[in-house]
Amino acid sequence: MSTLYAEPTPLRVSPLQAARHGLALAGRGVTKLLKTPIQLVDVILTPIVFLLMFVYLFGGAIGGGDIDGYLRTIVPGIMVMTVFQASIGIGVSLNADAGTGVFDRFRSMPIARSAPLVGAVLADIVRYVVSLAVLLTLALIMGYRIQTGPVATLAAVALLLGFALSFSWLSVYVGMLVRTPGSVQGLMTILVLPLTFASNVFVPAQTMPGWLRVWSEVNPVSLMADTVRGLLNGGEVAGPLTGALVWMAAVVAIFFPLAMRAYRKNAA
Repeated sequence: MSTLYAEPTPLRVSPLQAARHGLALAGRGVTKLLKTPIQLVDVILTPIVFLLMFVYLFGGAIGGGDIDGYLRTIVPGIMVMTVFQASIGIGVSLNADAGTGVFDRFRSMPIARSAPLVGAVLADIVRYVVSLAVLLTLALIMGYRIQTGPVATLAAVALLLGFALSFSWLSVYVGMLVRTPGSVQGLMTILVLPLTFASNVFVPAQTMPGWLRVWSEVNPVSLMADTVRGLLNGGEVAGPLTGALVWMAAVVAIFFPLAMRAYRKNAA
């Protein structure tokens, strides 16, 4: 006997099936991004504006007149800041999708419940890669030079992508909670800016007041910035990398299940 109702989505699928579903929806997200490249404007302009502003307006004062030395400090830091701020976009995008009813379509499909969120997060890798490519190109034009080799450079990029993907689950969670994309943008900016500016991205932690220096030294943005500096400029990597990985694991462990719970509630 025929029915007018869609076949219910299976509640349990294998990890391999869930991965395939997530990758398929990631492909959808990449296609959507390529059809509307204006979505890349923010991740292209942000690193350009910050790098030019801080190097040429403040670099002389902060770096003691040594622009080349300041470039070696700030370029890896702005790489971290760029992908960190770009992770806000996924929460805004998912919140907008929720308002169009697309989640209702996903709920009626025989796919893993996590696939829509995982696919959207993976598709955002394109935005992170574009922003890093723009930033590194401009930095090289301005005189920045990578002191290590291609393996270390690729490792730095991979860690930056992992850092952005990990913290994007915080943005996804906020995107599933609030009502409008503008609210997501505002709340995430309130969270991201203090983490960025209370770090060693722009100035050494040693120049900060004691209480702020303590926070900066354990700040995930500072730890990842020091890791990338070590990989690109040469220097210690293991210490800051360990701290950054702990932060990344903790954020995923906390906000991935929270985001999934909020998504199920949102789609109910």
